[in-house]
Amino acid sequence: MVFAAIDIGSNAIRLLFCRVYTVNGKPHFNKEELIRMPVRLGEDVFTSGKISDEKANKLITALKGFHELIMAYGVQSFRAVATSAMRDASNGAEIIERVKNEAKITVEIIDGKIEAALVFSNHIEDLVNPKHAYLYIDVGGGSTELTLYFDNKVIAAKSFNIGTVRMLLDKVIKTEWDDMKAWLKKNTFGVHPLFAIGSGGNINKIFKMSGKKETKHLSYDRLKGIYEMLSSYTYQERIERLELKPDRADVIVPAAKIFLNVMKNADIEKIFVPQIGLSDGLVHDMYDKHMITQTKSS
Repeated sequence: MVFAAIDIGSNAIRLLFCRVYTVNGKPHFNKEELIRMPVRLGEDVFTSGKISDEKANKLITALKGFHELIMAYGVQSFRAVATSAMRDASNGAEIIERVKNEAKITVEIIDGKIEAALVFSNHIEDLVNPKHAYLYIDVGGGSTELTLYFDNKVIAAKSFNIGTVRMLLDKVIKTEWDDMKAWLKKNTFGVHPLFAIGSGGNINKIFKMSGKKETKHLSYDRLKGIYEMLSSYTYQERIERLELKPDRADVIVPAAKIFLNVMKNADIEKIFVPQIGLSDGLVHDMYDKHMITQTKSS
């Protein structure tokens, strides 16, 4: 069966088609298609507090296309969520109503805790050593979600208004950095060994740029080296010489800075990059609910 997930973020909107099949009684998730559109809603919201007509029209046009693709694919079910930019937009509810009427898609505006829970629903227990503690770091355009995980359960979780687009616009207040540092110091004190798990398009791209294939992790020093290399290039050079997409070439630098900041304050030396994110979490959540419904009806 195929599920579709739409993630309306502060930097880009994404449509994921994922096929789920069962082998020896265990579900396997195969990403078939991922379509990404650089709408960058956060540019409007983090400066003026609302989404402009131009951005709203671009969003709705893209979502109309997404809906046609979903209908053509014949999915089991689909779900659409919007995160930080839409949460903060004074006209967010109005835009969501337009999307429902014009693009025929019902969008949920989710808060930071639900966003973290969905990202975390990627069945992380399959990725980790239960004897170790892990800090799940999801860096988006408008916010960073942190989830501390140990012994197959969430110990602490919090969302911070520190995101890549906010940083580019110089809209992250100092107290937010202070609050994140204090939260990390309080919740990770004495937790050893502690590893990080990174999600989001930027850390996925950084991992690919590292050239590592055998292991799915980066050391703090390796990540710092890539950050310094990226910072040494101009925006145009990152596009032309590193072959980054224009909407990735600017946000990737603040993203690396956020990951390094979190790892430093939590005393983490290694970050795993399983290349999963919010849209993957949505698919896992839909599949789990589908199976519960199937069990109840049988």
